[in-house]
Parts: sequence; structure tokens; C-alpha cells
Amino acid sequence: MCQNCGAVYGKWSGRCENCGEWNTLVEQLAESSGKSVVARAGKGGHVLNVQTMRSIAAEKAVTRLKTGIDDLDAVLGGGILPGAVLLLAGQPGIGKSTLLLQVTAKVAESTPVLYASGEESASQVRLRAERLGAHTNDQLGFVATTSADDIAATIRSGQYKLVIIDSIQTLALDEITSAPGTVSQITNSSNVIIRAAKEAGAAVVLVGHVTKEGSIAGPKVLEHLVDVVLQFEGDRYGGFKVVRAIKNRFGSTSEAAIFEMDQDGLRIVTNPSAALLAERQNADGSVVLATLEGTRPLLVEIQALVNPTSFGYPKRTASGFDLNRLNLLIAVLERRTKLNLSDKDIYINVVGGLKLSDQAADLAICMAIASAAAGRRLDDSVVVFGEVGLGGEIRSVVAADRRIAEAKKLGFKRAIAPATGAKNEFITGVGDLRTALIDYLQK
Repeated sequence: MCQNCGAVYGKWSGRCENCGEWNTLVEQLAESSGKSVVARAGKGGHVLNVQTMRSIAAEKAVTRLKTGIDDLDAVLGGGILPGAVLLLAGQPGIGKSTLLLQVTAKVAESTPVLYASGEESASQVRLRAERLGAHTNDQLGFVATTSADDIAATIRSGQYKLVIIDSIQTLALDEITSAPGTVSQITNSSNVIIRAAKEAGAAVVLVGHVTKEGSIAGPKVLEHLVDVVLQFEGDRYGGFKVVRAIKNRFGSTSEAAIFEMDQDGLRIVTNPSAALLAERQNADGSVVLATLEGTRPLLVEIQALVNPTSFGYPKRTASGFDLNRLNLLIAVLERRTKLNLSDKDIYINVVGGLKLSDQAADLAICMAIASAAAGRRLDDSVVVFGEVGLGGEIRSVVAADRRIAEAKKLGFKRAIAPATGAKNEFITGVGDLRTALIDYLQK
């Protein structure tokens, strides 16, 4: 069976023909059934009692569990909903267990919480709890187990309103002979846990591993089964860490919580823009971008370095920005301006370890590259944002007013932005890339 897509084969193969992944086929014993499932399917059913939308009674307002972290509550849509199943995924060592232990310590002040670990012993978790100040709470229970059956039975007992399972890849059902972490174990263990959570009305948080490519390990059906999928991103060795919802049945997916790790655990960064720009030196190749992290405006420094290449093929490297998008913007720069970058190595860095997915970063990236290539710099008091089209035109972006408000708060005087959104006196509108470079890059 392929551990990536669940396809079944009669013999081992190095590559799965269904999804194209290599070395994902694992041998599993075939489970025989006494009678044909298809032969008896549909014969023992009952006629369903169908309701109209008008006749369905509206549910009363449910009190959500507060995590103690306002920004995380906003990402979740107001807190953890009873009966909801959440999946939190991220790189190893980024702080998933630390964050969840902080949340459980807060929730356990008012309601019983269970922390079930299949990866760590009680003494290991106790050491972390002492560091975070969570070891004195009598309502925070702990159990070390890898049995999905036992955890589901504990959830059904109704003793706990919040259950943390660290992690779903370590759980196994007794009825299935395959190893923990395989497609069948993850799928069936998740189903058992989710059914128990819905019956008991308990909120469950599943910790998920990620693959080398950064996607959530296991079958894609795991993300479809749960109610909320949270992605924990950032550099595990330093810098900011971002929690954002990539799926949320109970709230928006446009919010983000920005954390920083210290010796007492993860803490919210109250003013990330000021922290990101604190050590900035205004040299050529440095541009301040007004971006959005979820719905939160954020000012971040874009750095570019342009050097003559020592080889026949120039190198393009991007940290925190999509490399394919960078190559496209370089092609636009060469085609629509007089810059010759075909014999130059280009390096782009987003300061602070952030990963940008905002299209409004295009203009800042282009101006940083042009600034580094020409040895000219941008004025200290200017922020930049705007999307660049293939014709070199500067296109409008969303939430320009929020970006401007953040720039004003930190003392910036004006913004180089799309001319179509230049209704504010703070904005200096530009219509095309060449005009932006000629008019605003200084010696």
C-alpha cells in the first residue's frame, strides 16, 4: 500500500504509479472478510427521516474554550469549539508541543484537560511543564499511550472537555496489523477519535507530522476529516513563527498569530513591524515592504544582493519568497526596463524568517533588485507595495488603507504604490515599473 495516496498493489514497486512518489510502498497483510460486502450492501438499510431547512432547530450559542492567547483565539474563530477536531502540523522542533502545553495549562484553570502523548514519557513532558509553569495544575491530566481504542474510550467517558493527542502518526488500532503511521492506521485511528469526540462533545487537538516537502504526513483524507487545520510555519532555530488556519469550518482562514520563542515558551509578538525593522541599515538593495500576514498589516525589510556571476549560468536564490515568482519578476525587469541581469547572481532575503505569499511584494522585490544592481537606494521614509504584471504595469492590491496605517504608525512619510489606489495623499502612485525605478531610486 502506498503511504502517500493509499493505492494498493499486488507486489512491491519502487515508485507508486498513482501519485508518482518514490519508496512509499509498504507491505500489509490482506484482511479477509467472510462474505462479500458488495453482495449485501444496501439491503439492510432504513428509510431516512428527512427534515426541511425550516424545520431544523437553531442551536443555542456554544461557549468556546479560550486558549489564553488572543491572537490564537482569533485564528480559531473565537476559541476552541466543544466537539471540534483540530489538526496542528509543523516542522519538528518548531514548538507544537510547547504551544499546546501552554494552551492546556490555561484551559485547565477552568475545565479538565487530558494530554495524551505517544512520543514522550511522563517525565519528559513534566520537564517541559516545569519550564512553562504548567506543572502545578490539578485539572491537567497526562497519559502516555499509542492506543487509539483506549484514547477514544477515555474521550467517551466525558471526563475531559479538551484532549490533546501528540501525535496522530503514533496511534494504532488493535484490529489493524499495519505499523503506526501507515495510511490505514492514520485513517482509521482518526475516524475512531473523531466519532468519540462528536459523541462526547469534547474538543480534540491532533498533532500532525510533516514531510520533507512541508506537506502534512499521511493521507489527504486526514485534512478532510478534521474541522480545523492549523499550519505552524517559520524557522525553528530563530525568528518569528506563524500559526495560520488553512481550513476552518468555524471561522476565517485569513487570520494569523505571530509568535517568538523564549525560555518561558512561546509569546505573542505585539509589534512585529518594529522588531523586524529595528536593525535595518538603509543601503542599496534594501526596501521596506508593507505586507499582510493574514489580515494583520506588517512592515518587513526586503534585501537584495546582485553580483556578477563567476559561472556561465547565473544563480537565483530566494529566502522567504517563491523562487519561480522571483524568476518571473527578473524576466519582467529585463524586458520592460534597461537593466541587464543575464550575467548577474541575484539573492533575495525576507528579514525575520517570514515566508511571503502576498502578491503585493512584487514591486518591493523589483525595486530591491534594481537598487542593488544600479547601486542606488530608496529614501528612508518610503514603504513600497504593489503587484507587477507581465507588461511591467503596477496593479492594485487589497487592504491598501491598512498597510498605510501601519506605515504611518512607524513614522514613514509616503508609500510607492499602484496609481489606481492613489486616493490617499500618503500614496505616491506609479503606473509602470520603469517609472517607479527612474523616479524614486536615488544616488
